[in-house]
Amino acid sequence: MQRRAAIVNRRRTIRNLTIFTLIVWAIGWIAAAVQARIVDALAQQLGLLIWLVTPLATVLLLRAFAGDGWKDFGFAPALRGHAFAYAAAVLCHPVGAMAVLLVGYVAGLVAFPDFSAPRLAAVFAAGLAPSFAKNVFEEFAWRGYLTPKVHALGLNDYVGHGVVGLIWAGWHVPYFLYLVDPAALHASTGLSLPVFIAMAIPSLVEVSIVYGELRLLTGSVWPPVIAHAVGNALIDVLILRGFVRVEPGAEFWASPGYQGVFTIVFFAIMGVVLHRRRTE
Repeated sequence: MQRRAAIVNRRRTIRNLTIFTLIVWAIGWIAAAVQARIVDALAQQLGLLIWLVTPLATVLLLRAFAGDGWKDFGFAPALRGHAFAYAAAVLCHPVGAMAVLLVGYVAGLVAFPDFSAPRLAAVFAAGLAPSFAKNVFEEFAWRGYLTPKVHALGLNDYVGHGVVGLIWAGWHVPYFLYLVDPAALHASTGLSLPVFIAMAIPSLVEVSIVYGELRLLTGSVWPPVIAHAVGNALIDVLILRGFVRVEPGAEFWASPGYQGVFTIVFFAIMGVVLHRRRTE
């Protein structure tokens, strides 16, 4: 009886994961098509809103009506005994950026022409609350739903994180192509768009290991929400606001954003550290 129930649960999980994946992969292209038909600049945000909200809306429907339930929702903060995980969530992106930029500076790939710690702190603080709100929507879908459901299939942990990362990256592709402000994207990187996307995919997979391990380590979605919010509020402004200048052609290696080899290596190492802490 228990074996039969386990088989039924596994089949339901695979079915619902397939539904989720098809919807989130399709919604970016649908949102792009909607946005392309809207002339008003403010109204164009509708495309971004559709893209951002649909994964969580899908999760809520699957949990409520397709048998996934709420047991692994991860809403409780799980603060007790998880100081290390919360510290890692707060520090992973700032430390990663510092490490990447330091290596880039030593190698002559990075300069700091207009760096001001007080101004950076002010810009970061101003962007943190909007980033947090945005990532509640994003992380309650990806780490709140996808990570525990894929983990429940019993795959190798790194394979499971890779599956989550690839689905997450697939959701980002139409965003990079059509939904993000082209001027902001071009200002943040000198890479061509195809190369940028090709570099973003493995980077998102490695970041998924870190966020996923924070989720599994604590049983809570809030550490990934915090990590993602801090990362978006900090990393996105380093280059856009002129705090950091990466030499032309060096973004492939030393960008603090999603498209740099050094960043990918840093998050791969951090993911392994978190995984070992959880499993040993």
